[in-house]
Amino acid sequence: MDAPARVALITGASRGIGKAIATRLAAQGRHVVLVARSEGPLNDLKHLIEQAGGKATARACDIADPKAFAALVDDVATTLGRLDILVNNAGITKDGLLLRMSDEDWNTVLQTNLTSAFVAVRAAARAMMKNRFGRIVNIGSTSGLVGNAGQANYAAAKSALVGFSKTVARELGSKGVTCNVVAPGYVETDMTAVLPDDIKSKIQDMIAVRRLGTPDDIAAAVAYVTSDEAGYLTGQVLTVDGGMTMA
Repeated sequence: MDAPARVALITGASRGIGKAIATRLAAQGRHVVLVARSEGPLNDLKHLIEQAGGKATARACDIADPKAFAALVDDVATTLGRLDILVNNAGITKDGLLLRMSDEDWNTVLQTNLTSAFVAVRAAARAMMKNRFGRIVNIGSTSGLVGNAGQANYAAAKSALVGFSKTVARELGSKGVTCNVVAPGYVETDMTAVLPDDIKSKIQDMIAVRRLGTPDDIAAAVAYVTSDEAGYLTGQVLTVDGGMTMA
């Protein structure tokens, strides 16, 4: 009898990096649980994955609502009987210079980009420890590693994910659960599409491979970090930025 497919929950799965990750993991035989706020795009992606022969479940949820999000994670583990992979990808930006940043913009970004990861990991950890297998990936950013003017809130949240992930790695490692950060650089998504061409050109000049990344570049990294073969990789930051921030 074939072993049951590993269950992978991906937040922010309806577009961009999250969509690429979900598609990649589904192609590897994972049962992907697609989480985002908008039900329509999730169902569209679910349909595409199933058309390609994959398994997918769509679950609309506002991850900034801790109670609703924790309940969703618990329900997925209970309904599907397992939860093997968690990819905390969903994130928002509310950019602005420090002196002009409102409390609301600070708190909203930290709630969505940092606290939601804590809520999800806490809810998923019990099921992972029970099965003595888990792969947790928190999607960070080079902004959280080197800072970025106008992104005090975003950089703080992404930087905090690193310390959080290392702590999770230490606490859960003996139970077969790994936790890592994949930190993208500039990637061609809706967030970067609004940048003027001259700014994009300057950014590319700072990148060793002379191009912006793609969602598939990030999905490839996540696919390895969440694989069965990556059991000895934990507490690490895998920076996927084309060499932009290398020391």
